Amino acid sequence: MLRWLVGGRVGPVWMWKALLIFVAIGFAGQLLGVIFNKSSGRSIFTSPDAQGPSLGSCQPHTHIMFLKTHKTASSTVLNMLYRFGEERNLRFALPLGYQLGYPLPFNAHRVKGYRGRGAMEYHIMGNHMRFNKPEVEKVMPADTFYFSIIRNPVALAESSFAYYKEVAPAFRKAKTLGDFADDPRKYYDPRLRNNHYARNVLLFDFGMDHNANFSEALARRAEQMIRQTFKLILVSEYFDQSMILLRHALCWPLDAVVSFSLNARQQKPSILEEQREKLRQWNALDWHLYKSFNRTFWEEIHRFGHAQMEEEVALLRMRREDLARVCLRDGGKPVEAHRIRDKNIRPYQSGLVKILGYELQPGLDNATRTSCLRMIRPEIQYKDVLDAKQFLRPLMAQAQPVQQNQGLMVAA
Repeated sequence: MLRWLVGGRVGPVWMWKALLIFVAIGFAGQLLGVIFNKSSGRSIFTSPDAQGPSLGSCQPHTHIMFLKTHKTASSTVLNMLYRFGEERNLRFALPLGYQLGYPLPFNAHRVKGYRGRGAMEYHIMGNHMRFNKPEVEKVMPADTFYFSIIRNPVALAESSFAYYKEVAPAFRKAKTLGDFADDPRKYYDPRLRNNHYARNVLLFDFGMDHNANFSEALARRAEQMIRQTFKLILVSEYFDQSMILLRHALCWPLDAVVSFSLNARQQKPSILEEQREKLRQWNALDWHLYKSFNRTFWEEIHRFGHAQMEEEVALLRMRREDLARVCLRDGGKPVEAHRIRDKNIRPYQSGLVKILGYELQPGLDNATRTSCLRMIRPEIQYKDVLDAKQFLRPLMAQAQPVQQNQGLMVAA
């Protein structure tokens, strides 16, 4: 029967093959049209999936303070805040340079355009600072939602050593992280600038004495001070679960917490287990914070419901994959910075590591391209874009080069 159809009365085999190819091409084109929503003139970012599961009748938080800790996936979180605020024309408490006075304790006058308490409404604060609550309260409204993110101090030390190798004297003196871990005091001098990266940097970022000798009483006191201000502490190792908790806490749509990993490094050093234990002891105050807030984090998930968490994490990951297929070249595989042709989305490089980035899929419609670009724009370039919009000055066509200067990101 099949041979009769294709070989005789209906036409030659080549004609049927051509017809099948034509149908396949037409179907593929229709599928791509659905993906890119070109037939309807709508972007994937306006699809119902962008909202995610219903959050009920809550109102989105728009007064937000994020303490951006170091080497904790905090750049990815800041990108979310930047996107959310830019899309809604919210006002950012932007730094004069690229950080809010770090590593000095935060002062309100480090916010660009600050004219005194209550003179202007700021919605979002999230650039690097050393936390100083009285000064933050001069800038942010009373109903501000405070949150931050932490990471296992051993993994944090591995990342910090690679990233701040030429910045922190303690790291600069040590040949490898293993050497540093074996005898930290041989390399560490608390009097030297930028050595805070080498010991209890989480506690330092929260504004406390990171060089204090460990005691349970001191560690619990530091933990309690953080709990009094911060409504939510995310955990970097459980980033997707953190995003679901954050989404519900802020009453945000799903797309607001969908992200591509930013500021990720290529090299991952390995050290011995005994050296890991030495790093835990060296960073004992940070280790206490991590254990305590990790425990609280899982208590939050238990209250949220493990089944619901698994379901919403699965939706978030599916949405990330969908957006990566639409937005990113080569299926979303990160690439080395020197391979990224557009300098405006090329990530800043520091220390011994290669920071990876992304390239956009070609041929996107304008609306989709704008939203995709926001998701991959590096922190420094994104800050410049927001600064230009907020202070109504022309943005340079090409991002200004930056350099690390005693722990501060400054324009070259």
